[in-house]
Amino acid sequence: MTFWNDFTGPNAAYVIELYDRYLKDPTSVDEATRRAFEGSTQPTPDDSAVSSYSSAPATAIASVDMRKIAGAVAYAAAIREYGHAASALDPLGTPPPGDPALDLAFQGITEDDLHALPASLVGGKGVSAYDACEVLKSIYCATTGYDFDHIRNPSERDWLRAAVESGDYASASNPVDDVAVLTRLTEVESFELFIHRRFPGKHRFSIEGLDVLVPMMDMVITELANRRERNILIGMAHRGRLNVLAHILNKPYRQILAEFKDPVRREPGRDYFGWTGDVKYHMGGERRVTDVQVDLDIKLAPNPSHLEFVNPVVEGMARAAGTDVSRPGAPTFDAGVTQPILIHGDAAFPGQGVVSETFNLFNLPGYTTGGTLHIITNNQLGFTTDPIDSRSTLYASDLAKGFKLPIVHVNADDPHACLAVARLAVAFLTEFQRDFVIDLIGYRRWGHNEGDDPGFTQPLMYQKVTQHETVRRLWANALIARGVITEADASALVDQKMNALQAELESLDPEKDAPDHRPRLPEPGIARRSKTATSAERLRNLNRGLLTFPDGFEQHPKLAKAVAARLESLNDADAPTIQWATAEELAFASLLEEGVPIRLTGQDVERGTYNQRHAVFHDYKTGARFTPLQALPQATAAYEIHNSPLSEMAALGFEYGYNVQEPCRFVLWEAQYGDFFNSAQVIIDEFIVSARDKFGLTPSLVLLLPHGYEGAGPDHSSARVERFLQSAANLNMRIANPTTAANYFHLLRRQALLLETDPLPLVVLTPKSLLRNPLVASSLNDLANGTWQAVIDDVRAVPETTRRLILCNGKIYIDLVSNPLRETSTAIAIARLEQLYPFPTQDLQALLDRYTQLEEVIWVQEEPENMGAWEFVRPLLQTMIDGRVPLRYIGRGRMSSPAEGSAALHQQNQAALVAGALSRDLVVSAQDIVIK
Repeated sequence: MTFWNDFTGPNAAYVIELYDRYLKDPTSVDEATRRAFEGSTQPTPDDSAVSSYSSAPATAIASVDMRKIAGAVAYAAAIREYGHAASALDPLGTPPPGDPALDLAFQGITEDDLHALPASLVGGKGVSAYDACEVLKSIYCATTGYDFDHIRNPSERDWLRAAVESGDYASASNPVDDVAVLTRLTEVESFELFIHRRFPGKHRFSIEGLDVLVPMMDMVITELANRRERNILIGMAHRGRLNVLAHILNKPYRQILAEFKDPVRREPGRDYFGWTGDVKYHMGGERRVTDVQVDLDIKLAPNPSHLEFVNPVVEGMARAAGTDVSRPGAPTFDAGVTQPILIHGDAAFPGQGVVSETFNLFNLPGYTTGGTLHIITNNQLGFTTDPIDSRSTLYASDLAKGFKLPIVHVNADDPHACLAVARLAVAFLTEFQRDFVIDLIGYRRWGHNEGDDPGFTQPLMYQKVTQHETVRRLWANALIARGVITEADASALVDQKMNALQAELESLDPEKDAPDHRPRLPEPGIARRSKTATSAERLRNLNRGLLTFPDGFEQHPKLAKAVAARLESLNDADAPTIQWATAEELAFASLLEEGVPIRLTGQDVERGTYNQRHAVFHDYKTGARFTPLQALPQATAAYEIHNSPLSEMAALGFEYGYNVQEPCRFVLWEAQYGDFFNSAQVIIDEFIVSARDKFGLTPSLVLLLPHGYEGAGPDHSSARVERFLQSAANLNMRIANPTTAANYFHLLRRQALLLETDPLPLVVLTPKSLLRNPLVASSLNDLANGTWQAVIDDVRAVPETTRRLILCNGKIYIDLVSNPLRETSTAIAIARLEQLYPFPTQDLQALLDRYTQLEEVIWVQEEPENMGAWEFVRPLLQTMIDGRVPLRYIGRGRMSSPAEGSAALHQQNQAALVAGALSRDLVVSAQDIVIK
């Protein structure tokens, strides 16, 4: 094989280009490179090597010289790309994996060859290429591993390389106060040591082994304050949280120590709706920094043990904090005023899918937060599981490579390196507004909790840990060796911190000093007194505003007819012509006029899964977008709507975070199908429905969940209302299944009007086939003069002659009243529970009292017996009926799957249960229908 055939790739291209420039104009290269080329010999004109490589210059240097030059260039490139594989990243001394490309012999060169070549050939500092490569090794192969070879954006690559090799972010160029770092590390270690001694056996999930995280966070906050940041939003799991609360959020030691005393407040007569709180290492905290150019708010979001699920929550908080909704139209987001920081675990980062889902949000228009700082607190162990069993990648951080984000691995026992990386990360975030990942590699001094013995499963690792000096001790030794401090100085710092903690412990009163996270209670009955009606003329004006399109905007022909129908639907105030989607948009429009900002997201929400909403129109000829609620003349606040990615977990977590950060905004999330919310079950269970009882937060997020049995199968029928009802307690949410457009209108307005006075999450079971059903449509008067109805009675029934009262909720009501048997069932009344929780006891009791001649009450539902609302409402109804008449059930039997997979079987069962409810003798033929 000829030389030119051998000599290929990017290094070849670089050297050939450089030499070609030299041949054309020797002054176009630097002097050292020119001298290297001047001594080269040329091959003979008939050398076939020249013609065998089309990109070669007309005259080439001898192969031996060229190989050495190419080898030197390749060696330097390997240091830059794979130097992290030779870096001393593990404080416990595990040898790095290395890479063959980092060996001189692999590149076909020697140290003498490097000495003979100029530094300029490899783009480094020094006289020779050897000098330059040694400098590069000191940067790329020390205790910091720069992992950038996957970055595709050339400007990002060039910036990162220049930033790293300039040394501008290292301590030599930007000195840090080494004694201040020691003081901070002493605070961190003393806090853990004190609790370990004074509260043996109590869980704290200590930071020890990754103590440098706190000085790194200090550096990040300082750098962000210098760039006039206004909000820092932090998410992290429980490991190290108490230390971060104490030293980053400035939570007083006495509060934390009081929590370790675990006091129980006794305040008779005060009802806190079942306040339970959460363990201390799950709670959040806030801090305002005022001694900087612009006041800086730092917030640590509360997080359950579900580790990474706080990630989208924090991103949503950051989005809300940086969004201006004060003006009508689309809101504006300023990435320069908010910075999310996510602190991950090394096993959870690659192991939990919510991490990937959250990464996918970072560059999407409705979700970007302008770059997140990710810090993986890598203790090289997941509970008792080694990395070989917990990830399929070399590094815990490799997931981020798929999103083309810069990654830096750094040894947690080298404070200078860690602080330099923190500076670099903030500079990159500022420059590019893209995520940055720090893989902070340390260890875990104790077990998963402090009572656990990790020696059972990692005996060799923990033999090293027990013999390994803490980072505080190592740093103190380094300063003592440099003559900066004495051993007495270092010991005095420890004594000072331990004595201060002891003084706090001895002086505290646990019941008084433990923080009280209980939320403010709403005024009793405020929800019932909400006035949701608005004038008919106002609604007509809003409707006209919503249906006014820009000049020249060409609607889709099919939509043009629907728009015209909507314009006419408010003409007759008494005609039931207002459909579900129109009522929704009128509710939103009225709220925008009243200054309530709105954010609506979810899969396909712009059009609506069932082609019903069309909140965003697309010009039929140009594709231009038009959003009527953003162009509404009467609006005084911003409206935002976004199709979400194909995600429930991260997407819903994001909206929850947005909601709790800015609770006065009306935030709604719609599932593509109600069934799919269970992909976000952790977000619902751990945050939305329990946030008030656990964290003292008051979310008011709205979940719109399409629900209804139409024979579409097990995954397109049920929003599993039973799961929400199972979690319904202590007035923690509202659950509704409205069956009229007007009731939906009033429900939305009531929810928005209660954002400040009685905020609660709202779960709405929305219709599918009923979206355009005439029996669901309402009149203008229903909107203008009505109110939210938690229970709707049968207007056709005669209470004195009614023998059977059917109670139901949702679509089954429409099936019942539209069945021909309904006309012959004169002794049957059909009433609807539009609100399932809080259970409308007062309204329902009044309804029951009207029917004095009842012989039976029947609960009818289309869901299986062990699903739907039956098992929730049964004991409540039994108490209310109090034995007056029997309470019976008609519906599908108990099932493990929510619905039939066959449309024909569904129709058979649906017809049977409707017939059974309306028949005189309650005899039905379908095998799957239960009558009790």
